[in-house]
Amino acid sequence: MEYKFNNFYELIERNAKEYKNKPAYFIDNKKVTWQEFKKLVDTFSRALHLMGVKKGDKIPILLTNSLEFIIAMQAIQKIGAVVVPINTFLKEEEIAFILNDIEANMLIASKKLSNNIKNIREKTNVKKIIWEGDIEKVDENNISFNEIISTFDSHEVIDTPKLDDLASIIYTSGTTGKPKGAMLTYKNIFSNILAINELIKLTSKDRFIAYLPMFHSFTMTVNLLLPMYSASPVVIIRSIMPFSNIIKQTLLKRVTIFTGVPDVYSALSRAKLPFYFHWFNKVRFYISGAAPLPGEVLKRFSKKFKKAKLLEGYGLSETSPVVAVNRAELQKPGSVGPAIPGVEIKIVNDELEEVPIGEVGEIIVKGDNVMKGYYKREDATKETIINGWLLTGDIGKLDEDGYLYILDRKKDLIISKGVNIYPREIEEVCLKYPGVKECAVVGKKDENLGEIPVAFIELEDNVKIGELELKKFLKKHLANYKIPKHIYFVEDLPKNATGKVLKRKLRENLEKYIQEGENN
Repeated sequence: MEYKFNNFYELIERNAKEYKNKPAYFIDNKKVTWQEFKKLVDTFSRALHLMGVKKGDKIPILLTNSLEFIIAMQAIQKIGAVVVPINTFLKEEEIAFILNDIEANMLIASKKLSNNIKNIREKTNVKKIIWEGDIEKVDENNISFNEIISTFDSHEVIDTPKLDDLASIIYTSGTTGKPKGAMLTYKNIFSNILAINELIKLTSKDRFIAYLPMFHSFTMTVNLLLPMYSASPVVIIRSIMPFSNIIKQTLLKRVTIFTGVPDVYSALSRAKLPFYFHWFNKVRFYISGAAPLPGEVLKRFSKKFKKAKLLEGYGLSETSPVVAVNRAELQKPGSVGPAIPGVEIKIVNDELEEVPIGEVGEIIVKGDNVMKGYYKREDATKETIINGWLLTGDIGKLDEDGYLYILDRKKDLIISKGVNIYPREIEEVCLKYPGVKECAVVGKKDENLGEIPVAFIELEDNVKIGELELKKFLKKHLANYKIPKHIYFVEDLPKNATGKVLKRKLRENLEKYIQEGENN
């Protein structure tokens, strides 16, 4: 793969020169051109430089969706420092862990998140906070983002990074133990950008919409950096709610590339949209990522939205993040498609030996998109990257066309009497039953069988379903040993910021659900 750029600032320079008065971003009722955006980045990077930020420094940003997020990210990277985006849903203790891990002494944060970091200076080495939003007290340790933009000049700061330099550290969600920081280089991320661009042939006439949290690796690469590469404008949405605003902006701003998570497409496939949306929207690709897309949702969505393809992809933070994506010319329901250009996928057994086509095993990945490693975690890096191959911890299989099928997370696998049970298979069948909105299946320890499957069901509004009737339906489609021994109906399944169900929390609270079930 040929890399024409060393860093993202080179993209901004090119865009400011070739597309200077064309829109780069739309936010609220404002339009920002590429030339204006470059000046904002130059100004903020100059300010950071004068504050002592230098190449290699790790700078955390705790920002909600905003133009300021993108300015901060690009300004940090322009001077060779490393961006560390922080999940805005985290609590103070969790944020403090990351800040201490990277030894941060500065933080860029949204004022609306100030309650999440009330005592952060006492728990970390952070002294200086640059606040996005209105702040009452402005001093050397509490600085206004807007004041920087309006008062600093934009003199050049020359220390731009090289292709193999570190661009960002993305902290994984930490489903087991403390989160780990995946170190991504410019080459890692560029390899993803070039591959996706090759598949969907982007131009400056395309338009993206960014409403998913910007701190997430999927949003950062696909919604912010990919359009920068093609000089495509991005419509920034501050919040996913109200969702009607996203629909409205998609129409008004003539969005052509719409990215989302399965929850969004599930809602769209059921929503009563105005008839003119189907007539006038310009979307040519809907892209799904960050969590598995149920086959039933794809089926409903494709039936309703016939003008454009919904392409499901697969990836993880450690792969910058995309590994595979379905192709517009050949979509296979239930598959996440073949590997993107420049990436290899293998299915292996516990001894890391490749298994024959169609057989199930762990998915391992190799390519320029594979992270440099985990920050300050050489032990975890050596366990995860072996001979250049990243062990994903996901279970899947490949077909004869190289299309990948994800069956489950390795840790979510249920083993009953030595037989493997894949929760996702059960979940897919549950979702076919009318009235079932969401489903999650986890394993419960059992004295006789080792483990048994247990299902948690979230129903559509005003729907009532009994455990027996659902089991009767499942028996028509699944072997008896796969039928959940217990089914619990819950109001809301616990999820992370991108809509992925947190099965760890379900397992942790299993006893509570059992007691509540017995009392009912």
